[in-house]
Amino acid sequence: MALAAAGLLLFLLPLAGLIARAPWNQVGTELVATETATALGLSLFCSLTATAVALVLGIPLALVLSRTTGTLRGVLRALTTLPMVLPPVVGGVALLLAFGRSGLIGSPLHQLFGLQIPFTTTAAVIAETFVAMPFLVIAVEGGLRSLDSRYEESARALGANSWKVFARVTLPLLRPAIFSGAVLCWARALGEFGATITFAGNLPGRTQTIPLAVYVALETRPDGAIVLSLILLAVSLAILIGLRDRWLGAP
Repeated sequence: MALAAAGLLLFLLPLAGLIARAPWNQVGTELVATETATALGLSLFCSLTATAVALVLGIPLALVLSRTTGTLRGVLRALTTLPMVLPPVVGGVALLLAFGRSGLIGSPLHQLFGLQIPFTTTAAVIAETFVAMPFLVIAVEGGLRSLDSRYEESARALGANSWKVFARVTLPLLRPAIFSGAVLCWARALGEFGATITFAGNLPGRTQTIPLAVYVALETRPDGAIVLSLILLAVSLAILIGLRDRWLGAP
């Protein structure tokens, strides 16, 4: 019991410190500050865009994973979930080497079209999508594997082609999994730091999202850093409460 209590304190003490030191009388002022509003707006834009991209790319990928077996499935799943265990800074370096001016894809894009992706808002979106999409893929794949295939088979027997079966039968049945996966993906994208600062930089108004603004504000505006941290904490708690039925087993 003593070890369990110590483990619980390890989680509670940092949160208690954040709440106890919060400048509650300055929350309103800090929230409307130019730096805070800019970082918050950019964070919402980048995280929501990253989630939309993840939905477009992740759902088909989850479908492929759910339909494959054996070694191929293991390899594909390992590659898909790698960003979840890869240090974010390493992910940022990998993105830089792929999309930078001398990267595998970035070099021809720059030479042919004059496009430069790193240190732009687009780079921030790509970084957030890279680290967050696995959460969506895993949730949707789990939903696909738990579906009752009889519904799809009945639709095919009635003459529906593969696209109609997917659009009118599979997707509606997947709504809970897609929703929970999208929320987790958005939350991970909103809190992304390492890959973003490495690949997109820390440029106010262009790539400085809330986590990066917290990092900078710790030295110049500690109260602002705490307020921004409280925003991320509130979002995290709201997500845990909203998804408690699926992830925490609450009644």
